[in-house]
Amino acid sequence: MEKTILVGVTGCIAVYKSAELVRLFQKAGYRVKVVMTEHATHFVDPLTFRSLTHEPVAIGLFDDPSDPIHHISLAEEADVFVIAPCTANVAAKIAHGIADDLLTTTALACTAPLVVAPAMNVHMYEAAATQENLATLEKRGVRIVEAGSGYLACGDVGRGRLADLNDIVSATIAALEGDAASDGDQDLAGKHVVVTAGPTYEPIDPVRFIGNRSSGKMGYAIAQAAVERGARVTLISGPVSLDAPTGVQVVRVQTALEMLAACEDAFSQSDIAVFSAAVADMRPETVSDHKLKKSDTEDSAALQQVRLVANPDILATMAQGKRAGQVVVGFAAETNDVVENARKKLEAKRADLIVANRIGEGVAFGTDDNQASLVTPDGCEDLPLMSKHDLADRILTRAVEIGSGC
Repeated sequence: MEKTILVGVTGCIAVYKSAELVRLFQKAGYRVKVVMTEHATHFVDPLTFRSLTHEPVAIGLFDDPSDPIHHISLAEEADVFVIAPCTANVAAKIAHGIADDLLTTTALACTAPLVVAPAMNVHMYEAAATQENLATLEKRGVRIVEAGSGYLACGDVGRGRLADLNDIVSATIAALEGDAASDGDQDLAGKHVVVTAGPTYEPIDPVRFIGNRSSGKMGYAIAQAAVERGARVTLISGPVSLDAPTGVQVVRVQTALEMLAACEDAFSQSDIAVFSAAVADMRPETVSDHKLKKSDTEDSAALQQVRLVANPDILATMAQGKRAGQVVVGFAAETNDVVENARKKLEAKRADLIVANRIGEGVAFGTDDNQASLVTPDGCEDLPLMSKHDLADRILTRAVEIGSGC
């Protein structure tokens, strides 16, 4: 039976993106219906959505004389309800159970999974009231697809842009298909897990860079395992050739400084933070604005002597600010004295858990399997060779135990 996605559209400049969101859901094989707030109709005419969906567009509580309890029929028809964009006003109403129009009344009556993708001015988004309202919704099991950063319609720069549409689609389909079909352990439901993955590329010039061999497979496996266990997951990924796990919000970065900035945005709201990325230790002090030519004397000299400066230690920086109950997991890829070096890293970086693995010998970088030791202040658990997905589950299980004080 064809499943129905109900798309809620609120009064925000990002409304125009909702039309493309509808098309993406349709391409994925779902029936789509749209409910709009009155304010949303000032940005996009309801005819746009009616033309796309071939369905009536719901706006007012009493706009369908044949259905006197329209909000109930809409709620019962929906297999998932996604509100994108969701204004600060509508998020506040839903968080506090206020139902004064068709959209909010439908949200209150809806028993299907609810997905909220906020979009607003950066100051409105960062306001304590808004963050508390979004946190309240998340605690109730609502999937929040966090706003992105960038240039906003009002002219400000910061967080508040509607999330990437593919991230909204992934979160919605995960809520619709994954949650409904999952009979597995949902011990991370209501939790926010942040994962870093892959390498960082530190540019020398527009062509050359300093990097490493990390494939990102371990971090992506952890992100996938976390979302399967019910978590809201933010995956901060360096440049890799991997498909984003379904239902995971991906923040793509290139350099260590970009990764640090993304971590600073996400870390404070996380319950578990897993730093599995292979961050370059050093970066060029200066970056040429043109390709350095070996045939040019000055360029050739610059290539022969690339002055390096230290990159920030992301794990240590984030762990310094961890709060009570927040679990920080780091990785140590070593060629010798694996556990001993991991224990030193555990203490120096103030992490709660270090996943230590020996690189080479067909494990770690680029492989589908891994063999690791889980090092904590209480001891060390040596694990056998296993798939990275299975290892991801073992890591998350240990992180949950640490967070619960076990």
